[in-house]
Amino acid sequence: MDGYGYNNKLPDILKGIIPNSMIFDGNRINDNNPGGGIGIWSPMKAGHGVDFSTDGRSNILSDRFGPELSFASTLATKGARIAIIKYSYGGTALFAGAGYGNWEPDFDHNNHYDNALTTIRNAYAVTDINNDGRPDKLVPAGIIWMQGEADAQFSQASADAYHDNLKRLMDLLRGALRKDDLPVVIGKINDSHMTSDGGPTQPYIATVHAAQKDFTDNDPCAALVTETETYMFSSDVWHYDSDGYIRMGKAFAKAVTMLESTCK
Repeated sequence: MDGYGYNNKLPDILKGIIPNSMIFDGNRINDNNPGGGIGIWSPMKAGHGVDFSTDGRSNILSDRFGPELSFASTLATKGARIAIIKYSYGGTALFAGAGYGNWEPDFDHNNHYDNALTTIRNAYAVTDINNDGRPDKLVPAGIIWMQGEADAQFSQASADAYHDNLKRLMDLLRGALRKDDLPVVIGKINDSHMTSDGGPTQPYIATVHAAQKDFTDNDPCAALVTETETYMFSSDVWHYDSDGYIRMGKAFAKAVTMLESTCK
């Protein structure tokens, strides 16, 4: 969910500031370290992909973008005012011990779950997010989740635990945003099969696929975006190319809009 699209590959419509769209991108810090989740509200523009960072006073934009860009653009064209709270860290898992850090709520020390909650808390603490002199009210509209590759790579045990871990985390995030029926959009993970021997990068992906589908099938306010299966991978084996991230944001926007009409 960090985003590995290249800014210089963006179409002109996405190269500037996205109108009526703001983003609070929480600082990305791995397990057991302080400083995760600090940030500032700023107008939505490219640069919130991998290698983005912030000290809570200013943002250091990267040369990459994620799905947040076309997601905001798609919704803003419909006349909505968009405020995105983003926290991500590449390669993380829901299963403690898998991936580059974890989201286990009962983890003994600070981890990505804690950083996500800190990001939400810091974002909500700002009363005027666009600095126009008037107070703003943030209305939760959905959770967008693109993750699971590390759980599908690590072990059968991490893949087997994915469904329950996902459900618990989404329940907790809905609770943090104080809306039990908040729409949740899950992006289906995929395997590039671009290893040196042509084998899978994620040996246990079928189990995680089943977990993602079961979660969304049994939650009337959740949807699974499967068009990710058609995206092209970049040369790094794990991440989609720039066009994939543009398409992903649009697909997420379409899915959450459909859920909004049924989850009220």
